[in-house]
Amino acid sequence: MDSKKALGKAAAYCSRQERCISDVTKKLEAWGVEPDEFGAIIEHLLKEKFIDEQRYALFYTRDKFRFNGWGKVKIKYGLKQKGIAEQNIRDALSEIDPVEYEQKLYELLKNKFNQIKGRRDEYHTRAALTRFAASKGYEQDLIYPAIEKLI
Repeated sequence: MDSKKALGKAAAYCSRQERCISDVTKKLEAWGVEPDEFGAIIEHLLKEKFIDEQRYALFYTRDKFRFNGWGKVKIKYGLKQKGIAEQNIRDALSEIDPVEYEQKLYELLKNKFNQIKGRRDEYHTRAALTRFAASKGYEQDLIYPAIEKLI
């Protein structure tokens, strides 16, 4: 595929939803674009604001928190996997309201608590809730108080 066609296709790809540089690079590879053309295409997309990694980090953070119930640890890891700059990650995570964050954790734990079958004892229930919250990416210093409040 020639670079002009790839640029148009990449611009359309970025127009549908927020994308980061690594997403676009993977798409270019999949389309069979020559690797030496990646830089010029991505530079043009950045200049024209089709790609904005700070904006991407904000949208990613909001979506993963609100719709997937992810905590800051998992969101940060996901953004690092995408190659987003540390400053953009910090800025995006700071946009999460602390009260809403703790409330989301409590709601997730409450739902999980109601799903735990055969609550043999408090120890196993606490362990299951702790593992669940940690797998969602929440911090330990928030998990334990939320479990105490729940049980």
